[in-house]
Amino acid sequence: METETDIALEARALTCLRGRRLVFEGVDLALGAGGALVLTGPNGAGKSSLLRVLAGLIEPLAGEIRWRGTPVAGDREAYRARLAFLGHLDAVKPAATVRESLRFWADLSGGAAARVADALAALALEPLAEVRGAELSAGQKRRVALARLLVADRPLWLLDEPVTGLDAASVARLEAMIADHRAAGGLVIASTHGGLAIPDAVGLDIGRFQAEEAA
Repeated sequence: METETDIALEARALTCLRGRRLVFEGVDLALGAGGALVLTGPNGAGKSSLLRVLAGLIEPLAGEIRWRGTPVAGDREAYRARLAFLGHLDAVKPAATVRESLRFWADLSGGAAARVADALAALALEPLAEVRGAELSAGQKRRVALARLLVADRPLWLLDEPVTGLDAASVARLEAMIADHRAAGGLVIASTHGGLAIPDAVGLDIGRFQAEEAA
């Protein structure tokens, strides 16, 4: 059980409205350093919406998010600088090589350019380092997107269906990345329909928080 002083990320009574649809309401969660939370639930239950709310991409209708006890609404830019969000789109530049894309993301996020080589190795991307994005397969693009997590070096990872398009070897590499990140004190929240093993992760069925009209 996390004590109040142990909590790094906390959400209280989060409620999300998309258009005229109340997607979920009353979501509470808390994670300390090294913690992991796995979001489950049927399609449309609100897993992606919750991740986007936590990433600051959607404003919640109600509730608040706190980072180490401080409401993030007071300094959203500082909070966003602590997180890395992986959505459904891989956002790989077609004209840039894999190495160029990772260098770009390292520079953009303030991460060290020296991490590019480590990221290439972690996702077995060295043979593709000089290949342009337009020439990559869907699975290869997903691996490049995952490598961005390593070059950005953010404590909070928000991952929306991260195993989509990955083969078994790449899933294993992702699981190793997550384990290393947690061992260093990082936090992970991931949505999944299965196929991703995160030992000792807390499960959260987002379907339990659906509003009656959305259920």
